[in-house]
This record gives sequence, structure tokens and C-alpha cells, in this order.
Amino acid sequence: MRHGGTDCLPHPPQDLPNPPNRWNLREMRYGLSYSDVMEQTNAQLIEDCVLIAQQHGTESQPVPAGPDGLSVVRARHPSQIRLTLYHPMICLVLQGAKEIQHRNGAVGFAAGETALVSHELVTGARITQATPDRPYVALACRIDPEILRGLQAEMEPGTIDAARGEAVAAGTAEQGVVDAMTRLFRLRDRPLEERILGPMIRRELHFRVLLSRHGSMMRQLSQPGSPASRIARAISHIRQHWDAPLRTQDLAAVAGMSASSFHEHFKAITATSPIQYQKALRLALARERLVDGEETVSPIAYAVGYESPTQFSRDFRRAYGVPPKDSRAVPL
Repeated sequence: MRHGGTDCLPHPPQDLPNPPNRWNLREMRYGLSYSDVMEQTNAQLIEDCVLIAQQHGTESQPVPAGPDGLSVVRARHPSQIRLTLYHPMICLVLQGAKEIQHRNGAVGFAAGETALVSHELVTGARITQATPDRPYVALACRIDPEILRGLQAEMEPGTIDAARGEAVAAGTAEQGVVDAMTRLFRLRDRPLEERILGPMIRRELHFRVLLSRHGSMMRQLSQPGSPASRIARAISHIRQHWDAPLRTQDLAAVAGMSASSFHEHFKAITATSPIQYQKALRLALARERLVDGEETVSPIAYAVGYESPTQFSRDFRRAYGVPPKDSRAVPL
């Protein structure tokens, strides 16, 4: 895996010829090589993302960046593994590196690469490369299952392939994905263009994701009746009833699967059991409330379903490395 590469970030403006044969004339006229233009364009994109994060005063957490579902993340320091709540999304790393814990290992991704998450997951993640001078910077866009289903219905049946049980994947950024995300980001200060072009570019981005190297995860998610879509229904049920007791039989019924099949596929996708997933979700939601509000620990512990604030504090420290009362000092 490369770290720090920028050969794919982002595509040059459409009026510029592609290298190498037709670039010499432009290089002679302006004194700039193709790689120079690519580097300058990427540098401007990083600068814009950092500025948005600075304006919001945030560190290591998503900041809305214009069109619905698009956000930027900046982190100036490496971090310890933190329990993190993920929605289906695609993340384009512009600078630095990060990793997401999944199953028995970690999925790492660095500058010039994308990470794809197909389901709503609660899992460990950490920034692995970042400094104040060269912070971790990334663009992320939430994936809309409805858009995926609409596109899948228009695609040839042959584009549907077998599921491999993946929920997190990473690899070299594909040019079509980079182009669409960059153009979507550029709409943030253009209200009219955002209103007219935003939905079209978002749809294009979803299409590019479906056809990408790891698009099989999303194609399975958008296919009615697939194990991936059934587990997504069960996860949604847990998210909506996160403070209620869980029974595997009830979740299996929501998914339309037998109890044994449900348990097998749920663990394959989330790397955990439904009960463990709910516990991690409660802790992640409590973390958000502790950071965002003025509530004290005990009311939050009870609100997220714990019967004992002491047990909540133990679980929280195990997940985040600090007691709940100190959580505001630690970036998300």
C-alpha cells in the first residue's frame, strides 16, 4: 500500500490534455509539468478542506462541507484506537493515513486511496499519519441506499456478483470517483449549481462506486433479498431501538432469515454479535452526547440503556481510554 501518493488526486481540469504526449506544448508555454499542475490542484483542495475544519473549530471529526452528505475531516496528530460510528460511506484521503479495525485486523488507507464502508458499523479506528504541518485530511460522502437501488435497477443483471461478506475495503482511488467527489465539493459555495447539479453529481458518484473495484459490497447492499441487504435491515432496527432489549429471534425475523443464518451473516459483516453491536452503539452515542452537550455522566449512562453508571464508566474507559468525565478533551 502506498502512503502519501498523489498521482490520482484529483483529475486535471477538462481543458488540459492528458500526459504524456500532448503535455509538452503546454509545459513549454507555462513552465509547468503535468505533475506540477496535479500537485497544485491537490494542494488547493487540501487547503480548502483544512479551512472548513478550522472555521468549525473541530479536530478528527466530520464537518459538513456543502452538498448533503459530504464532509471533511482534519486531524493534526495520530490517535489511539477509538470506537467510531460509521454510516455507509466513501472516504477519499488527500493527506496522511488512517485505519479502521475490522474482523481480526485493520484496513489501512492513505493519501491517494479511498475507503468504502457498506453498512452502519461501530468499530475501532485511528489516525496513523498526521502532523500539525501535514495533517490528515479527507473528504467523505455518505452513501444513500435508495440511490444505489435505483441505479442497480437500471444496470445489466450481469453486474450483480456474489457477496464476499465484506463491509470495509480500501484501495487506490479510481479516477471517476475522485472526479465526482471533487466536483461535488466545489459546489459548496455555489447555491444554484449545488441545487441543480448536486443531485446529478451525487448520483454519478454512487454509480462510480457501484462499478469500482470494491463496488461488489454496495451492489449486494442494493440487491433486495441478499444477505447484505437483510443484515442492513437488522442493523437499522438496532439503531432505531438501541435502548431496548434485543432478542436474536426478533432480529432474525426482521432480516427474514433463520436464527443460525442471521447470526452467521451478522458476524461476517459487523465482526461482532448483535448484543456487542448494541453495546458499542450505546457507548458511541453516549460519547457524542458527552462531547456535544453539558449533560453529566449518570443521566447519559441511564439514557443509553445502562442500569449502572459505574458499569458504564468501566465500559467507556475500555472503549476510549479515558473516563467519561474526561471525554471532551479527547477528539472524536
